[in-house]
Amino acid sequence: MTDLALATHGLAKRYGARAALDGLDLAVPTGVVYGFLGPNGAGKTTTMRLLTGLIHQDAGTIELLGRPFGRGDRRRLFDVGALIESPAFYPFLSARENLRVLAATGAPTRRTRVEELLELVGLSERAGDKVSGYSLGMKQRLGIAATLLSDPQLLLLDEPANGLDPAGIVAMRDTLRHLAATGKTIFVSSHILGEVRQLADMVGIIAAGRLVREGRLADLLESEGVIRIRVAPDEVAAAVAALGTIVAPAQVDVVGEAGRITLQLSAERASEVNRLLATAGIFASGLEAGSDLETLFLQLTGSTAADGTFNPAGVGRVA
Repeated sequence: MTDLALATHGLAKRYGARAALDGLDLAVPTGVVYGFLGPNGAGKTTTMRLLTGLIHQDAGTIELLGRPFGRGDRRRLFDVGALIESPAFYPFLSARENLRVLAATGAPTRRTRVEELLELVGLSERAGDKVSGYSLGMKQRLGIAATLLSDPQLLLLDEPANGLDPAGIVAMRDTLRHLAATGKTIFVSSHILGEVRQLADMVGIIAAGRLVREGRLADLLESEGVIRIRVAPDEVAAAVAALGTIVAPAQVDVVGEAGRITLQLSAERASEVNRLLATAGIFASGLEAGSDLETLFLQLTGSTAADGTFNPAGVGRVA
């Protein structure tokens, strides 16, 4: 047995001449919510398809729940719940009927499970309505219920907040946190950085098919601290010179001519920065310390497209 619910080693996948994944290594511990992040074209959806056996890798290995996963292991997915892209249901059946049909095709499910899941995702009152009349957000919640039919230990969710309104997103977050608290592992691919910030225990960030950072979110944000300073525009050069005694030039970013300076420096050193500037006769009109997932994401990915080239729009052609 292992304490990893999911692991990949050297995972690679090509579409013609384009590499969607180029040696991806992931290590997802049991019982966490893991946010899987990357710009468009980085390889997120390709990874999710590989993890569920929808496509097969060109190289590398996958381990699910401590055991190798590959061709011929489709029954292993009874232990895994997956929602990849938009969920598909029979439109002229009700939500309850759809779940019962799905339950009959998979692992044995106790009779009360469907009603429990409809309650869990907040669809009990609409359970008898045809799915054709459901909103996108309601279909998404029904998709989450479908992934839980066999009471899996690992959930693979591709953009689970897609189509949800703010209240639905909060409810989804609470549901996933509750499931993780029961010992389940939640692997969430998402582009909503603010939601991942509130939801995830760990994150893995990929760019151009490669893992660029992985770890506990709190640790990553602490190590990638940012200190933002505002001084008079005519004092920027002097401030940068003074700050050069404690940071390397690459850690200093001057924003235009507005007197804003950003330092890649631990937030706990904010008071040191303030004293240094004051000693140099420069009094900041604003100083804030911290870090955020968006800044970390942009620093690590650099809006890299799937072919490894810089893409200012952050858009690639292979997901």
